[in-house]
Amino acid sequence: MLRSANPTVSLQYRQDMPPPGGFEAVKYKRNLPFRGPSGLVILGAVTAVCAYGFYRVGKGNLEKRELQREKVWSRIHLVPLLLAEGDRDAYRREVAAVEREKEIMKDVKGWEPGKSVYNNARYRSAESIVVL
Repeated sequence: MLRSANPTVSLQYRQDMPPPGGFEAVKYKRNLPFRGPSGLVILGAVTAVCAYGFYRVGKGNLEKRELQREKVWSRIHLVPLLLAEGDRDAYRREVAAVEREKEIMKDVKGWEPGKSVYNNARYRSAESIVVL
């Protein structure tokens, strides 16, 4: 306040007032932008992805088990065929060996081709494979 030298003279003061309608509101709130999904949403998404992955692993295991079963049964069903083929091959080799023996021992008197050199009647399979 200003004081004048003469106390009887009053001075008019002009007070500074707000503009008509008032000042605009003071912005005191934090203005943070949206920073992505919440932790609960992320946890739910990760759980869903893991559940789907385990589902697919389970389906893959079932498929693998079925393929393994099919492979085992196909081998079981092929065993008689493979045994018969092996028997035919062994017979063919034995006939060829007797024919070679006939050719080689044709000059020896009393030699019977294909007869066992052992003095018993029990069958003995060939113990060695002839490689030509």
